Amino acid sequence: MDKNSVYKTNSFYWDTKGNDFLGAIVLPFYGAFVSEEKCQLFGDVSGKKMLEIGCGNGQSLQYQGERKASELWAVDISEKQIEKAAQHLKTCGLSAKLICSPMEEECGIPLDYFDFVYSIYAIGWTTDLEGTFSRIASYLKKDGVFIFSWSHPIHKCVVAENNMLAFKKCYFDESWYSVSLDEDALTLSDRKLSTYVNALAKAGFVIEQMIEQSDDEIMQSRDDNSDFAKKAKMLPVTFVVKARKL
Repeated sequence: MDKNSVYKTNSFYWDTKGNDFLGAIVLPFYGAFVSEEKCQLFGDVSGKKMLEIGCGNGQSLQYQGERKASELWAVDISEKQIEKAAQHLKTCGLSAKLICSPMEEECGIPLDYFDFVYSIYAIGWTTDLEGTFSRIASYLKKDGVFIFSWSHPIHKCVVAENNMLAFKKCYFDESWYSVSLDEDALTLSDRKLSTYVNALAKAGFVIEQMIEQSDDEIMQSRDDNSDFAKKAKMLPVTFVVKARKL
């Protein structure tokens, strides 16, 4: 896997297509069927300094700003997404320090500064998970909190076929692969849960909470009978981790 090639492929997609195909998962949702309103992982963020990893269109920053966070910072690999976020926050009467950079790289974010670092369906894009978690730890104050969500690895291994769930991919395979989307491409790796857990531990985090289950109330309210919803009733499609810096 060539890191620069992955940067180029993925940033080009987000610059050109943005959220047109994949859509945006933003707070208060951590994924399709998991919400902050139900989980209450952040609690009261008033007066807190917040950094978002992979801010996309800025709606999650808006969520935190409207809950009286004292400072909003964010990093994203896509210049276009940074522009969208800046415009969106301006419209909402909010401001944030927005930095265009891969999350893996040093980019001028202050150290030992933030109360919360969070990432909503973005952390899985990193080409260096251990390095990224180490950087995130360096941004946080002692006892600061890191919250992130991503597609559950078992979800990527299973497909719905003929009213049954069947394995289509080896859970242990973490190799990088290309995904074709509407004549464009993305490059991804599906990491095991243990890979995330061990990388957090190595970076000096202790896990306080992990959420895998789909929220039945959200599923019922949407009356969704898609294959994706059927899978969500049987296995986790999203996982969320709350960890604290020691």
